Amino acid sequence: MSTILRRGSATGKALILAALLTVAVPGSAYAKTADVTVITPGPTLGPPTPFTGVSSHADCPDGLVSGGGADQAIGSDEMSNGNHVMGMVPSADGVTEYTDTPGTVGTDATHWMAFGGSGSRSSDAFSTTPYAICLHSNLIRHTQVVMNKVQGPTSGLSSKLVTATCPVGTVLIGGGTRTTPASVGSLKPIASFPTFNDAAHHFGSIAAGDGERNPDSWTAVGGIGGGRGADNMTYAYAICSTDDVDLKHVSTTVHFKEVDGPNTASTGQTATTGCSREDGQLVSGGAAISGGNVTTTDFSKATSGGPHLNGSFPSDAAGTPAGDGSANPSYWTAATHSGGSPSQGSYSDVWALCLDVQHGHKR
Repeated sequence: MSTILRRGSATGKALILAALLTVAVPGSAYAKTADVTVITPGPTLGPPTPFTGVSSHADCPDGLVSGGGADQAIGSDEMSNGNHVMGMVPSADGVTEYTDTPGTVGTDATHWMAFGGSGSRSSDAFSTTPYAICLHSNLIRHTQVVMNKVQGPTSGLSSKLVTATCPVGTVLIGGGTRTTPASVGSLKPIASFPTFNDAAHHFGSIAAGDGERNPDSWTAVGGIGGGRGADNMTYAYAICSTDDVDLKHVSTTVHFKEVDGPNTASTGQTATTGCSREDGQLVSGGAAISGGNVTTTDFSKATSGGPHLNGSFPSDAAGTPAGDGSANPSYWTAATHSGGSPSQGSYSDVWALCLDVQHGHKR
């Protein structure tokens, strides 16, 4: 017996050493990953005439959409006041929208749609560029899209808020917003942000603040200027994991920034925030033009009817949009505009949602 043990001692020691290394570096053989790639096909021109819209799409060749955005060219003359974002949403095929019955409306979406609209003015300079954030993760392998909608806003100088919430046991990784129809020229989304379905956040009316962890919902706000429309609709979309994810190994962190303006007519403003290495990977972001203090009080619309979004997109620290094929961007930028009238008391808000699949946090 002792001879047999000695004869196999070298092999035995090697096996013991391998076992000790596996214990000493837990998960090293099964590291959890989350990487993203930005896909953008470039601009779609238009809208070419007043009170119309254009749509464009970005498509993930592999991976799943965790979020996305849009960026608009508006020109530099008075016509620039007319172009505004009409929607930034996940899609099953890059053509079809999720607009029917609220609830879980799709799974494993790989396409992102961006919509631009025009008010009473249009220009050949107008365009809308979509950005898809394509997630590659060996932990989050499937996603689901939850949609909620509300009628309105229907009266002038008003807004309407709606929130979509992920199912219990899942993780929010992104979201989007949409308003219809484009023929109501002053109707547009004015906010799209992560939040919580709890009393502290007034069940989605107060946005997630800087450093808050693990939001479970996404809120959209539709705003309107002087127009009317009984059929106006505002949609919110939450992109969630499925319930097969071990929540002990995943967490998200929100980063938020608010800046003053734009306050004078026909001017724009940008705001940028991002994820640190400790936070994990940027997987989506949000934007708003508001009356301020959106992370401490219920969302309020800027007083003027004209303020709108011209962009919400992945970027670098200076706010330059990420290029097609960019890997693992760290920043998100919001681009806002006052429209054709002064808008005192307007604020520009931006959110970055960061995903950590290596360490996780208690919930």
